[in-house]
Amino acid sequence: MARIPAAERALDLLTALAGASGPMTAAGLARDLGIPRSTTYQLLDVLAGRGFVTHLTEERRWTLGLTAFEVGAGYLRRDPLERLAQPLLHRLAQQAPIPAVAHLGVLRGHETVYLLKETSDHVVTTVTQVGVRLPAALTASGRAILARLPRAQVRAQLSARGAFVDRTGRGPRSLSALDALLAVERRRGVCEEEGFITEGFSSIAAPVLDTHAEPIAAVGLTFRSDTATTSARSAITRAVLQCAHDVGMRRGA
Repeated sequence: MARIPAAERALDLLTALAGASGPMTAAGLARDLGIPRSTTYQLLDVLAGRGFVTHLTEERRWTLGLTAFEVGAGYLRRDPLERLAQPLLHRLAQQAPIPAVAHLGVLRGHETVYLLKETSDHVVTTVTQVGVRLPAALTASGRAILARLPRAQVRAQLSARGAFVDRTGRGPRSLSALDALLAVERRRGVCEEEGFITEGFSSIAAPVLDTHAEPIAAVGLTFRSDTATTSARSAITRAVLQCAHDVGMRRGA
């Protein structure tokens, strides 16, 4: 098989950034990979032009960009995740203590994309239709995944214009506000939004983890806020956590 050094080095750079605990300097990448600095800068410029890496100007460091995530998302779309999750989501919706919609979402850049939707016997009208994209910072599903990612990756994915929007006057509208909310939700293990997306509706979501404890998706339940007592919310939280765990176990089997 013919070798293409430039391609190999570009892939080495992406692999190094993916495995790093945080953003890296070009000098550090060059040193770790044994690549000349001039070559490293040239490759980073090309990768940045295609969106595979992002330069954090103030830190003078590099991290993965949105296109790198798009490639990973493409794999997820061809992954058996949806087939494996569907019966579990159906059961989650049917066993919810109040009328609810169960959904499976993934991150795509700064947005949550919904792949599956299952409803309880009582129809609940929500905006979380299959294929719909919503701001990840506002959705419980989006934040359930973001809470398990390194802060540098969160910053990279939410650096695009339009990542923070105001739909109802509620929810984080800056990276610092999101950081504070994620810190609380990370400790809880679930994320909850009440009226961030649609007035009168709440959602509770938990991350689906792969065999390396990395978030690959999120399971959530959406319901009318006025129908959810404290005990109902507690039951939903337990059910969502269990379903997310079961989806992850089924996928890793």
